[in-house]
Amino acid sequence: MYLSRRRTLHLALATTLGLCFSSFSRWAAALEREPSGYYLTGNAVRQKKLGPFRVDVYAISHFMRDLPPLKSKQAVIAMDTDKAFTWRLLRSLEAKQIRDALSDAYAMNSYTDTAKIALFLNAFTAPLPEGTTVQIRYASATKTTTLSVAGGGNASVPGVDFMQGTWSIWFGKIDQSDLGDALIRRIPMPPASSG
Repeated sequence: MYLSRRRTLHLALATTLGLCFSSFSRWAAALEREPSGYYLTGNAVRQKKLGPFRVDVYAISHFMRDLPPLKSKQAVIAMDTDKAFTWRLLRSLEAKQIRDALSDAYAMNSYTDTAKIALFLNAFTAPLPEGTTVQIRYASATKTTTLSVAGGGNASVPGVDFMQGTWSIWFGKIDQSDLGDALIRRIPMPPASSG
């Protein structure tokens, strides 16, 4: 009887240690850069509410060259580092639907430079079939945000203000409150200060 209890204790301890190491491995993996040199900070699915239903619009991933000192959506918006969003459409959309949705999102987040917004959104020139990929990249060295639509147009807009206005679409005010949280999920919490 004593040996079986001891064996049970060893098994429980081994299981607990295995779970701890597994959790540590997942946490450590969040710190590893992708082959591109960027950190994947999170993935999500953008949904829109249609009556009582929610429909999936696109899968979205967010990447950063450097991580912010704080794990917060506001820190991600403000940080002047190379960063990017990648979308893959989960349904077909008209270009006007995307332009209108993004225009509304800029307004919701109080970004009002209409000339920059129009230049950026003019990259959506044709219908976007399901599976279309869209990339939004910010280059810190040139302070430029670039939009590339697979099979469609491209646009580049200068200014840190425009980057922050654009990043606010997903990390600022949005009708899907958990989306921004999912897009920073892999950013580790900063170490506790020893003071």
